[in-house]
Amino acid sequence: MNTHADCLLQLNHLSGAAVHDLSSSFDNLPHTKHADGQYRLRRYSVVRINEGKVQALPGRSFVQSEQVNHFQGDVIRQFEDIEQSIIASKGMYEMCALFLEANSLSEQQEIEIHQIRIAAQASDTPVAPEGVHQDGFSHIAVVGIRRHNIDGGDFMVFKDKHQAPIMTLALDSGEVALLDDSKLWHYARPIRAHRPSEPGFMDVFVLTAKDEA
Repeated sequence: MNTHADCLLQLNHLSGAAVHDLSSSFDNLPHTKHADGQYRLRRYSVVRINEGKVQALPGRSFVQSEQVNHFQGDVIRQFEDIEQSIIASKGMYEMCALFLEANSLSEQQEIEIHQIRIAAQASDTPVAPEGVHQDGFSHIAVVGIRRHNIDGGDFMVFKDKHQAPIMTLALDSGEVALLDDSKLWHYARPIRAHRPSEPGFMDVFVLTAKDEA
């Protein structure tokens, strides 16, 4: 049984060097054929730390139940893997090590990582189209990498789905919000391009893990 100390909600920060390592790869994120695939560009990998390095595990599909995701629940989604150069970077190791340490998880813990760019459309663009939600994991970290020419996108945490948020944070570059997904809910406000004539986007990593039985 996992006996780690509970992490209900924490804020942390990546180093500037880690953000630099991770940021440029967002320009290579592909569109997908999923319902949100034209404005939420994404790669997805499952990793584990092994002998001081981040190791990508064999690729797998991603699916959430309808119970936790009313937008794309019970839909089997396939994404391209995160680029190997990013998996092998010092920034990726720092981010994964921070996630494990904050949640008192062992290096054998599998971490699911979503690398996402939300591209602002002509009108308000949903960052979290499923609304205030839980993801069906034990631990979640949302890592801000870059915000460019956008208003909105604030990350919000709730003790109850139907109550006011207990935290609202823009998640600027390097800021990390870690929460217990079984006890808290989360959401992010839609984004809109600040200058409509220029592209606007929000780059984040989302890390998730389930406690071992």
